[in-house]
Amino acid sequence: MIRAIVIAGLALVAPASASTWDIDPAHTSAQFAVRHLMVSTVRGAFGKVSGSVNFDESDPTKSSVEATIDAASIDTRNEKRDQHLKSPDFFDVEKFPTITFKSKKVEAAGANKFKVTGDLTLHGVTKEVVLDVEGSPKPMKDPRGSLKLGGVATTKINRKDFGVVWNSPLEGGGVAVGDDVDVTIDVELVKKAQPEG
Repeated sequence: MIRAIVIAGLALVAPASASTWDIDPAHTSAQFAVRHLMVSTVRGAFGKVSGSVNFDESDPTKSSVEATIDAASIDTRNEKRDQHLKSPDFFDVEKFPTITFKSKKVEAAGANKFKVTGDLTLHGVTKEVVLDVEGSPKPMKDPRGSLKLGGVATTKINRKDFGVVWNSPLEGGGVAVGDDVDVTIDVELVKKAQPEG
């Protein structure tokens, strides 16, 4: 009887079944879309994303994520516009070279769907945001035998909340750049090898 109680107690304090998954930069990108001249939408992406997910397989709501985006990796398919976006008018990449996200809470929102609340630091300003995340139902092996997970995260932010306030008024009303920015992050994760021994 005493032995059974001890075993039960150890089970309660045993660590959760968690594993570390690294973001695969070659198959991950952070994309954005913002209104331009009040008539169209400009889309772009940050090509360099790194970070990791501590994934709790027994209870995904106990998982956590940290990610870093290289702000200078912005690409809108227009070099002149990209240089303007890198300037102090927008991201000011020399002063603020990275954009970071660190989760604080993960909530289930349906089958393979989650709401991930965390701190987004952009342009030197940190604000809480909520990511709507849909993940792959199970890990898959790539041709090299590495375990992979994937998913997509979306959110909407107001750039002015992060101190990115540049704009230019238009004749007849309106402005050159919208305030609301739609964000979509396509991510692929690779399971980190556990040290032997």
